[in-house]
Formats: sequence, C-alpha cells, structure tokens
Amino acid sequence: MTRIKNLAAAPTFYAALAGMILFFSSWYFLTETLTLPRFKNIPDPLSVVTEWSAIHPKYGVSLFTKPYYVDILYSIIRTYAAFAGAVVFGVSLGIVMGWSRILHNYTFPLVEIFRPMPPLSWIPLAVLVLPGIELPVVFVTFIAAFFATVLNTLLGVQSINRDYFLAAKCLGAKPRDILFHVVIPGSLPFIFTGLQIAMGIAWMSIVAGEIIAGQRGLGYYIYEAAALFQYEQVIMYMFTLGFLGYVSSVAIRYVGNLLMAWEEAKRKAR
Repeated sequence: MTRIKNLAAAPTFYAALAGMILFFSSWYFLTETLTLPRFKNIPDPLSVVTEWSAIHPKYGVSLFTKPYYVDILYSIIRTYAAFAGAVVFGVSLGIVMGWSRILHNYTFPLVEIFRPMPPLSWIPLAVLVLPGIELPVVFVTFIAAFFATVLNTLLGVQSINRDYFLAAKCLGAKPRDILFHVVIPGSLPFIFTGLQIAMGIAWMSIVAGEIIAGQRGLGYYIYEAAALFQYEQVIMYMFTLGFLGYVSSVAIRYVGNLLMAWEEAKRKAR
C-alpha cells in the first residue's frame, strides 16, 4: 500500500496520466468532434470501451466472453515459448561469442546477415519445414526475439573490463569460474535490456505469425475483425496486446532488479 501511495505521489505518475488524457482526448476529438474524412471509420474511445466491457457485445467478444481469453491464452503461450527459446539460445550464443574470439569470427557475419531479414520472410520456410500450425508461428516469433537477445548479450560481455578477467586468472580461477563469476554477472545489465527489447519484438511478431499461419490468437482475430469491419474489436485487441507486452516487460525488469541488486546499489551511490 505504501509503495502504491509513493507511486501516486511521484511526478512521473502525473506526467504519465497527463499523457494518457491527452492521447484519448485527441483520439475522441479526431473521431467525434472534428470528424476528418480519414477518421470516419475509426471508432471513438467510448465506443471501444463500451464494446470491450459489454456483457452482450455487438460483435460477440468482450471481457465477459470466453473467446477473448482463449485468444489471449493462445498468444501468451506462443509468445512465451518463443521468448524462452530466445533466452536459452540467444543468451548462450551471445555469451560464447563475446568470450571466444574464434567463435565470434565464425558466427558474427552470419548473425549480421540473418538479423535484418524480416520475421515475415521466414514464414514460408517455417510452414514448409515445421509440422503443424503452432510450431511455425512460434518459430517466427522466436527468430524475431533471438537476434535482439544475442546482440545485447554479446555487447554485455564485450563491455566487461578486461582487468576483471586478468585478476580472476591471477587468483587461479578456472574458465568455468570466470564464466559464472565474471562473464555472466558482468553482462547481466545488457542481457536484461536485451530481454526487454526481445519481449517487445516477440509481441509484435506474434501478430504477423498468427495472421498468416495461426487459427486462434490475438493477431489472428485482429485480421479477422478488420476483414469484417469490426473496428472496435480491432482496437480492443490492439490495446490487449499492448497491455500484455507492458506487463511482460515489467516482469522482466522486476526479475532483473532482483538479480542485479548490486547494480541498483551502485546507481544510487553515484
């Protein structure tokens, strides 16, 4: 309760609240008051909230209907499965690339070639190679999050002061000790920054994957609702994606702060 009171009293809270009010006021003004031609088909915020909270929604989906939560569950499972893969493989590869100059020379050019390829370009290959419906969607999302994780982890390892490695070797530390006591702790700030970026990219990419290869999920329903001109549903699901992505990033920051208490103490000491 005290933490909530402190948050409500912080200047950043009022700045964020003012930004939200300005955004929704501008949205209402453009769609209901000014009624610009390009905005005539966009529903106003009150219509979206009404449809979102309706017990008997006009288009059949709201907070009080089961399909809404089924779509959320599908997208969460796919996104988190892809993100988990990006964490395991991306962090591991980034650490080894930053630690081993030989492996870096072999793999970095490949990473830089594959990294600019849009996730959508992987969908035809994923559908051809991977069985079923779920694996192609998860793979496309994994690819998008993977490269952000690899590069931030690599940067984190490269940012570690070389004197720490020399000191560890002088004290008789073995490579395994250096890995777990120097490399991983030293690169954690960059790793968790990369994980936040990767999570955001994963939520953006899941929409594209579900539109093309999925049969349920938030992205698939956005495409379906747009085809049926159900724009209240489109915006409702867009905000749902944004909220889920925000909560996911907050969770990553929370875990990162727990694992890097020393980093937080160092920042406060400055």
